[in-house]
Amino acid sequence: MRTRSRSGRRLTGALLALALASCLLAAPAAQANHKGKPHKLRSVIFVGNNWDGTADVLYPRGEMRRIHRINIIPDYEERMAEIMLDPERFAYFLAIRELIGEGHDQFVDDMYTSNDGELLIVSRPSFADVVAIDLDTEQIVWRFEVDGQRSDHMAISPDGKQVAVSASTGNVVHILNVRTGVEEGRFESGDSPHENTYSADGKRIYHASIGMVYTPADDPTMDSTKGERYFQVVDAKTFEILKRVNMREKLAEAGYPDMSAAVRPMAISPDEHFAYLQISFFHGFVEYDLRNDVVTRVHDMPISAEAAATPREGYLLDSAHHGIAMNGRGTKLCVAGTMSDYAAIVNRKSFATTIVAHGEKPYWSTTSRDGKRCYVSFSGTDEIVAIDYKTREVVARVPVGDHPQRIRMGTVRRAWIQAHE
Repeated sequence: MRTRSRSGRRLTGALLALALASCLLAAPAAQANHKGKPHKLRSVIFVGNNWDGTADVLYPRGEMRRIHRINIIPDYEERMAEIMLDPERFAYFLAIRELIGEGHDQFVDDMYTSNDGELLIVSRPSFADVVAIDLDTEQIVWRFEVDGQRSDHMAISPDGKQVAVSASTGNVVHILNVRTGVEEGRFESGDSPHENTYSADGKRIYHASIGMVYTPADDPTMDSTKGERYFQVVDAKTFEILKRVNMREKLAEAGYPDMSAAVRPMAISPDEHFAYLQISFFHGFVEYDLRNDVVTRVHDMPISAEAAATPREGYLLDSAHHGIAMNGRGTKLCVAGTMSDYAAIVNRKSFATTIVAHGEKPYWSTTSRDGKRCYVSFSGTDEIVAIDYKTREVVARVPVGDHPQRIRMGTVRRAWIQAHE
């Protein structure tokens, strides 16, 4: 197994079991630290500011004010020195900046906290790695270099023990130990592996690859040049690929020819019967029956006049929409209409759609831990918007760093919050 990890602090087996059990509770809980002293855990929002190389930590309730901003690239000079000395690596670094980063380096793609609130695990695309940052010291305690030249979306297992990270040019997903950064497994993907989502019981990983989104060959007749793109179901213990689906073929069978095979963000229903999939170039989403492997419905959503006039070559990395989440009851979806600059709430049964918020380039949607709010990042206007699923109203707007993308619910210790207030 290939790793570039540096050992961090470790819990004993008994303390780790206690840490994981206590973090399953949404309410504040007691958590033992290394010295055996209890401390309280709190749920917060982490926002990755991709171009800044920072992460903002926000209160999840009320006006959602910012608690703290974390530097995700404390090793910037060391990493850049390495890149400058490697011609191939430097060429990819510049390509990522121009082709994917819109002229900016990509320093924060995805992030999750460990269940004990001690570590923040972050994928850093331009550095082609994953790091664990100690939330107290804000220093890197381990680092893993992914296969290829770029790291991308991640997912954390429900028990908090493992994190899955997509290696964009390596066409593989690494499964890393959260505590140590050691690779514990991997599975193959199509071209440009992207989204990862664990099942609620932690037994499966839903995965999708998106292909060459940075090429100009965007006409449907040139679709094959985008590479191999699949929606996969993977055994989370053995990492065996249980199912591999070409979504373009499934859409054609359902009467929707010439749609892309690239699955972007996804939302899984609570009973895991249906997946709601965003597809490259499509202004809407697809309802896919996971049990019978068929497309059941396709929902077209509103398109702005500007987006309608934009040729496919002008789409942001082929994504018309990029961000979809589901409320806790599984009755509503929260959709980021990236090219049309809006966020919308969609009734899952009827697909009735209400546009709730406007802003430039919405790029991700995440549901709060209590399932009642949706948080949407507007990467063009550098803000996070909170939407109430029930009332379909904006309840808060918070300015954040440069180009927010991924939003994740995280766990920190109450003492950590107090130290930064």
